[in-house]
Amino acid sequence: METQPAIRALSALAHEGRLETFRLLVQAGPDGLAAGEIARRVGIAPNTLSASLTVLFNAGLVAARRDGRSIIYSAAYEQMADLLGFLLEDCCNSRPEICVPLAAIASQAACCVPDGTASAKTS
Repeated sequence: METQPAIRALSALAHEGRLETFRLLVQAGPDGLAAGEIARRVGIAPNTLSASLTVLFNAGLVAARRDGRSIIYSAAYEQMADLLGFLLEDCCNSRPEICVPLAAIASQAACCVPDGTASAKTS
């Protein structure tokens, strides 16, 4: 990932409502959620959600598809992985012990558990 797309993605996530929306879509998986369901779960007005989804979409962090009368939004996992890779690509500076805690966190993420299951969050 280049610097400018990373800046756009990080800027898009630097807002409480957009970050909450993105995290919800990550949790929802590739099937995504309809805009109305996102608004209900996040507890924001549809017009505010629309603006947030536009920012996330323009940053490449969400995808949208039409399903009948609904628009279904899902996280753009490849872009998310690229962003995480960008943030960590120079990690450690020849000191791998620095990244050990990051590897432990990644191994606990539900998306990273081989059988698709994860233990309950501790946060």
